[in-house]
Amino acid sequence: MGIINFLIVLSILVFIHELGHFLVARYLGVTVHVFSIGFGKKLFSKHWKGTTWQFALIPLGGYVKMKGQDDSDPSKIEDGHDSYNNKSPLQRIAILLAGPGANFLLAAFLYFCIAMMGSNALSPTIGKIMENSPAQKAGLMAGDEIIRINQTDIKTWGDLSSVIKGSQSALKFYIKRDSKLYSKVVSPKLSDSENMFREKIKKRMIGIAPAPKVIVVNHTFLESFGYAYDKTLDSSKMIFLGVKKLLQGIIPSSEVGGVITIGKVISDASQSSIIALFSIMALISVNLGVLNLLPIPALDGGHIMFNLYELITKRKPSDKAFIYLTVAGWVILGSLMMLGLYNDIVRFLG
Repeated sequence: MGIINFLIVLSILVFIHELGHFLVARYLGVTVHVFSIGFGKKLFSKHWKGTTWQFALIPLGGYVKMKGQDDSDPSKIEDGHDSYNNKSPLQRIAILLAGPGANFLLAAFLYFCIAMMGSNALSPTIGKIMENSPAQKAGLMAGDEIIRINQTDIKTWGDLSSVIKGSQSALKFYIKRDSKLYSKVVSPKLSDSENMFREKIKKRMIGIAPAPKVIVVNHTFLESFGYAYDKTLDSSKMIFLGVKKLLQGIIPSSEVGGVITIGKVISDASQSSIIALFSIMALISVNLGVLNLLPIPALDGGHIMFNLYELITKRKPSDKAFIYLTVAGWVILGSLMMLGLYNDIVRFLG
């Protein structure tokens, strides 16, 4: 069942990505010969309205084959007003951006659905107080529920962390303890900490840890749009930053996951709840959007770079450079896939 869920989720994500390319290409008058979910041998196909829609044997991706654009033959040129290569650089860039853009829109839609169903979050309840910390000195105790800080209502542990992190002076905490309300003045202290990438950083803290208590946060229809926007933006920033840290060597290459890791995460989420599944789908969708924007020649981002070059210089890259860079891009992608698969095997068999 886990494998089936993985294939369904991956097919949906790939379909949405390629649908973005397809819709903008057709809007701009480009003929699309093939819309494929998967690579390799065809398992099923149907010709409809000038396009062959198909499922292929290897379900780890997909593609739209447009007239005048073929990654297997980068120098291929086809005549006609309906050819991709006869469109302006800006039009081609619009087609290329549409795939990743569709992934971001799907993520936003999924986060919107999560908000409407009620998103899960850590309760703003203290689980542990550090010795000699600002919280202990101010009289906070384990079990206290933070209701408000200064004039800001606190609904989740994330709200609490944000206020403390951005503070510049003492804060007035309003807490609930044994069904009674109390106020305490706490002075956050700049302390050593680690970020999600295990880098040493300095941030304002008061020396508390959350209780393992999950709550459901209900959102209005309008609030759900804000939640979807914030979550999509935060996820995008996190993944962009993760890629940057990987290239800088801050994140070790052993942390790169492959298709087995993705499959396990999707399988586990699908067995947990619909909200967990939507959360993972949204995160993977953002991941696909971000990774496809990287300036690697075989990806959308690489093709965007070629078109930007043409837009600025008023001439296309030479066929030889285009072919060599595209081949290099496929080598990079193949190497990353093999690295991810190797890490998966070591992780799950080690």
